[in-house]
This record gives sequence, C-alpha cells and structure tokens, in this order.
Amino acid sequence: MAIKPTKSEKKVMYDQKLCKYLDSYNQILIVNADNVGSTQMQGIRKGLRGDSVVLMGKNTMMKRSVRIHAGNTGNDAFLNLIPLLVGNVGLIFTKGDLKEIKEEVAKYKVGAPARVGLIAPVDVIVPPGNTGLDPSQTSFFQVLNIATKINKGTVEIITPVELIKKGDKVGSSEAALLSKLGIRPFSYGLVVISVYDNGSVFSPQVLDLTDEDLVEKFAAGVTMITTLSLAISYPTLAAAPHMIVNGYKNVLGVAVETEYTYPQAQQVKEYLKDPSKFAVAIAVVSESATTSQGIVETEDKKEEEAESEEDDAMFGLFDD
Repeated sequence: MAIKPTKSEKKVMYDQKLCKYLDSYNQILIVNADNVGSTQMQGIRKGLRGDSVVLMGKNTMMKRSVRIHAGNTGNDAFLNLIPLLVGNVGLIFTKGDLKEIKEEVAKYKVGAPARVGLIAPVDVIVPPGNTGLDPSQTSFFQVLNIATKINKGTVEIITPVELIKKGDKVGSSEAALLSKLGIRPFSYGLVVISVYDNGSVFSPQVLDLTDEDLVEKFAAGVTMITTLSLAISYPTLAAAPHMIVNGYKNVLGVAVETEYTYPQAQQVKEYLKDPSKFAVAIAVVSESATTSQGIVETEDKKEEEAESEEDDAMFGLFDD
C-alpha cells in the first residue's frame, strides 16, 4: 500500500514544482478560475499540453514559494507576481506565443445555469416565442412582469425580455424560470487577468493590440510631441520641418514688408504688385491641360478607327 505524503511533504513537493516552473518559464498568465469544474480543467490542461502547464494551488502556498524562490535566486522580479495572487487564481506557465495561449484558453468555456445568488457576468435576455410550458406555469411570468399569451395550449412570450442585468444577483424566480425554459445563460472558463513576461506585468488587453493599433498610437504620440514642441519653441525631430517652414514664412514676411529681397521673395513681390500674373499663370496651366487632353482624345480616336478598319477587313474575308 502506497503511503500518502503528509501535509508538510506536500508543501515541499509543491514548492519544488513551482520553483522548477519559475526557472523553466519566463512567461506566465495569471488566470481567474471561478466556477471552473475539474472536468473542464482537465480539458484545458490537455489542450495546452506541450508548451504550457497549468498550476493551481492556495494563494498562501504560491506566495510563499515565490518569496522563497526570489530569495534563493536573487531575482526580485518574481515578487511582482505576489500582488496578483488574489482570489481564485491559477498560473499558466508557457513558452509559446502569449496571444495564442490566451485565445486557446478562451475556447474552453462551458455553459452554466443561472443559480440563485450568482452575480450575472452578462445581460440575460429571454427571446420571444413559444416556451412549451402549459398555461398553469403563467405565475412565473406574472411575477417577473413578462407579457405572455396562450397559443395552442402553451405559454408564448410576446416580446424580448431583459430578465437579468449584468452585475445583478440572480433571484429565485429568475433562476426557476430560466431552468424551466432550459436556458443556460452563463458560460465559465479560465479568464486571463494579468500577464507576466520576464519580470514585467501588464494587462491582457495589450495582447490584442495589432500593428495598425501600434502605428495609430505612435502617430498620435508624434502629433502630441510636435504640438508641444511648437508651443514652447523647443526643437525636436518631429517639429523641425514645421519650424523651418514657419521660419521661412517669417523671413518672407520681412522681405515683403521691407526693401530687402532675395530670388524667391522677389517672385512673390512681383505677384503682389501685379495680381494679373496669377490669372495668366492659371490660364497657361489650364490651356496646357486642355491641349494634353485633346491630344490624348485624338490618339484614342485614331486607334478606334484603325481597329474598326481591321475588323472590316477581317469580316470581308468571309463575305463570299
């Protein structure tokens, strides 16, 4: 008969396992395991087998093991895990892509009934239609102020009903009605709440960022830097082109208002003295564009005529 290990021996074995994982893996997903059953957990472990391992345990034991390992290795980065070990949580150690592991974990969700006293994680809406219940069951609907009618000997819900709002507690009437209707409105699984990556801790939402999101945020940052630099007249790489243009405008303004001149300013002065030159320049550009368009249309017309003549010659061979 195998001898069962004592509590102290179990703690030692758990410490060794957790310390081994901390040495072997640099990436950890901290997950919430509320309402996750043992069968569901087995499926998750099987699905992650290969690059990842799941470790559950009491928070006090996990915190103790992390502190011991951080002290033995001198790596204080592990201590960033301790504030995250609150509630019913577990650790997924992985060497794979964090986003792919997060998506894989999200696949293992199981539908669950609405039990009395549970906090609704989502809105529960009962759809309209035939419930299959006999007319004697209308008391449930009346208590919940749900409009119904009797159709072919069964109760029928007339309009969609928001039965439970997200964040509300499930009452006994709501739970009984959903049970009678066979509706399992909630689904539970491991939920990633934090990510640990080589000592850094961040929100799992970061994993959902795309290249387009990063480019957009970078562009917004550059815009802010440019605006700030221009406002305080502090040169930066982003603001330099705008500062050069603004400086040139100032020099040009001084040249226009004084006798000082240079080639580019002289051209502007001539335009200001004789505005008709603007009209002449526009007319020349317009005439050039019209001429170019006419040449293109003429060439297209010649090509169409040539193709037509070729077609006539080709069909003429078969007239006899």
